[in-house]
Amino acid sequence: MSRVEGLRANSSQFTLEGEPFRILGGSIHYFRVPRAYWEDRLLKMKACGLNTLTTYVPWNMHEPERGAFHFEDQLDLEAYLRLAGSLGLWVILRPGPYICAEWDLGGLPSWLLRDPNMKLRTTYPRFTDAVNSFFNQLIKKVVPHQYSEGGPIIAVQVENEYGSYAKDGQYMPFIKEALLSRGITELLLTSDNKEGLKHGGVKGGIPHKPKMVMEYWSGWFDLWGDLHHVYTAEDVVTEILKLDMSINLYVFHGGTNFGFMSGASAVGMPAPKPMVTSYDYDAPLSEAGDYTAKYHLLRNVFSRYHGECWCVCCRVGNPTSSVSLSLSLPSPFISPLKLILLPLKSERPVNMENLPVNNNNGQSYGYTLYETSITSEGTLNSKNNIRDRALVFVAKHFVGVLDYKTQELSLPDGKGKRILSLMVENCGRVNYGNTLDEQRKGLVGDIELNKRPLRDFIIRSLDMKPGFVNRFTSGHWMSMRQRPTFPSFFQARLYVNSPPKDTFIKLPGWSKGVVFINGKNLGRYWSIGPQQTLYVPGPWLHRGDNQVQYFCLLYTRYFYQSPFSTRDLSPRLSSVCYETTYLKKTCLPFMSL
Repeated sequence: MSRVEGLRANSSQFTLEGEPFRILGGSIHYFRVPRAYWEDRLLKMKACGLNTLTTYVPWNMHEPERGAFHFEDQLDLEAYLRLAGSLGLWVILRPGPYICAEWDLGGLPSWLLRDPNMKLRTTYPRFTDAVNSFFNQLIKKVVPHQYSEGGPIIAVQVENEYGSYAKDGQYMPFIKEALLSRGITELLLTSDNKEGLKHGGVKGGIPHKPKMVMEYWSGWFDLWGDLHHVYTAEDVVTEILKLDMSINLYVFHGGTNFGFMSGASAVGMPAPKPMVTSYDYDAPLSEAGDYTAKYHLLRNVFSRYHGECWCVCCRVGNPTSSVSLSLSLPSPFISPLKLILLPLKSERPVNMENLPVNNNNGQSYGYTLYETSITSEGTLNSKNNIRDRALVFVAKHFVGVLDYKTQELSLPDGKGKRILSLMVENCGRVNYGNTLDEQRKGLVGDIELNKRPLRDFIIRSLDMKPGFVNRFTSGHWMSMRQRPTFPSFFQARLYVNSPPKDTFIKLPGWSKGVVFINGKNLGRYWSIGPQQTLYVPGPWLHRGDNQVQYFCLLYTRYFYQSPFSTRDLSPRLSSVCYETTYLKKTCLPFMSL
């Protein structure tokens, strides 16, 4: 195709090179899909009859610490754009800086919140300075991949859903200029709900014509403790047939919120509820990239617009393989926290983001352990200053949980000075709504015992980064002869005797924690569901021994049942499951201080 005139919106329909063009788009986020599967997912998109890929850009992953930028490996955006172009897919890029996406803090980096006066998504100078610094790095990588430069990008979105926020009338013009001044020349557009359309547009963006549904929801996200959401294939197809406009399926393939990247919802709720790890979304391609009934029905629909859909051979469900799994953990591993974590001493509690760690960028994700001495029994009151959930221990004995609902606990009587420990978990920052500026985690204020604020804390950051977890790969692990009453690390050997394939890990009877495979964080697990398995991409495994680590907060009555099982998978999770054998039950007591 000649490159004379890119995507235009000057009439009742889009045009590309002056010819009518209907956008049949679908969202696949490169940061939610293992890089080894990018091509597989995009080929399946094209085979379904779609012509346009849309993707967000997560600022918090590309700049996890201020001034430290990452655009390599899993975050190689340029490689993703080149791949899309080579497969004949156009691209609509949604670079943010805010993306929502059910992603922690809507993709904004947590170090922004170190500023107590921060006003996110406004022209507050410290926010715009940070945006300019990020865009200086990002946009120069995007510009060569625009349509006018021979690349696949035909449009760029200006921020995201700002009409639902709309706190600063100068903000959207600032973002628009930030894109244009750095060389963005393709069509600009915005995305808002019906009410947001009144406030979220920018001069020069697409007006009310041509019509396009930027997020045509193929399903919905899940929250911990809620039911799994399903949007039937027939309903999706029926609604699409009613639309005489361009669409973007949100999402065509969801993937996974690996690590601690899932956000939280606060819309219409008294307290935030965190998102699950899976971003399956009941999408046309499952979390593991398998075809669904929705995929096949959509393929038939899209064939009506441009004839028979392009057919390719793609990865499908794999045959069952056999592996063995054995758990073996250290013999006496003395005072692990004291050995590997430098403590911070503080008279008052300090929230995660303001801890002097990670080159003074604070702690973004994971857990923070707060400890102080007490000499009496009584009532512990959180004053609603725990974000988001704390396990409470007195002299290493579990007392209870404090969260948004439960803000008081009775502490038992005891002799002399005792250590009060609060293991505080960041369950995910809100990703949408008007409370973004309030998403600091850990202890965000005073905790009281018998109406007197506690003081003189020892604080330790448990961010669960690879470097942190790898400190537990060596040493002497020990067998547990009784059920532990404190958070612990478990370690396993997963032996794969054939070429690795996708699988899922199921943890029946285990309460809450996070699982690592060969140092990669698979995400959070919580027995309250609805998610009951964690996706394990085949490319993250290798033949022979694989290391599995599980950080478990608390245990249920099934402690002596195998924690690592891939049996009894939901039919929705249709990829291969390894047969596993549980050999030995051992663990590292994480809080043996």
